[in-house]
Amino acid sequence: MNTSPLTLKDIEQAAERISPYITVTPLLRAEYLDDILAAQIYIKPEMLQLTGSFKIRGALNKALVLSPEERSNGIICSSSGNHAQACAYAGKLLNMKSVIVIPEDAPQIKINNTKRLGGDVITWERSYASRMKKVADEIAENHYTMVHGYEDYAVMAGQGTIALEILDSQTDIETVVVPLGGGGLASGVATAIKGKNKNIRVIAVQAAATCAFYVSREKGEKTRVECTPTLADGIGCSYPSDNPYPIIEEYVDEIVVVEEEDILHATKLIAKEVKLIAEPTSCVVVAALLAKKIFLKRNEKVALVLSSGNWDLNKLGQIYKGEIVEGNIAT
Repeated sequence: MNTSPLTLKDIEQAAERISPYITVTPLLRAEYLDDILAAQIYIKPEMLQLTGSFKIRGALNKALVLSPEERSNGIICSSSGNHAQACAYAGKLLNMKSVIVIPEDAPQIKINNTKRLGGDVITWERSYASRMKKVADEIAENHYTMVHGYEDYAVMAGQGTIALEILDSQTDIETVVVPLGGGGLASGVATAIKGKNKNIRVIAVQAAATCAFYVSREKGEKTRVECTPTLADGIGCSYPSDNPYPIIEEYVDEIVVVEEEDILHATKLIAKEVKLIAEPTSCVVVAALLAKKIFLKRNEKVALVLSSGNWDLNKLGQIYKGEIVEGNIAT
């Protein structure tokens, strides 16, 4: 029985709502991977999306359901990555003030990109709790609306539109694989897929260095984990998020983890053979297949969501050249 407050109808309405603004990214064949995996591999390249990430889908959907008064007051979020840029761009598209609370030690390029896209940046302490306290204070003073990167059902619905596009392009997909961090993407995609066809598998992938959803499923209860540095810093997860967690438990068939060397290998392969610049966070889905963490039957049709392509180009160059690159701990 469906017990989730997020529904297929929510996602279908989100798709209609955001369609004038977003790019419908293609579903690409990856025949090189076919030969390696003995399956039919399709790639959903969300690095080709506006702002270089799927995050614009959720941010826009949330912004578009706001009342006129809420829009006039503006929106706020806490992020140093793709969600920050998405909220800034959503504000710019809709002529709406956007305030982004970013860790004070975030790379300057992320701060500059957020400003370039129209966001008013507040640099604050690295601590997540401290930044969220700052967000709450700003909301109390200025009446902004919070756009949470993964706890908000409107944001989840926007992310789920990826799944509708996959099925529109290839109706007989058998498995969909997504990266899993805070859970907004996985919960939205899984809700849409299972709403359309409960027989399609949905598999979520975490980095072994930061895998609270995986450990929680193993233990049968929400569990906090200690995170270590990872190249997949866009999917940091020390504790399962509140609202996505039950949706993921209900609809995601498997959660698997991948090691750093597998992520490195996948990132290089995607650039060399698929000709896409994907950040390591995206490439965990490829890593899971290459490392045989997911069982595939022969010629199975599999869609991989490459979630984003916003990463330090110098570090990506180091990965491509086989040099040592240190990961980060996401907070």
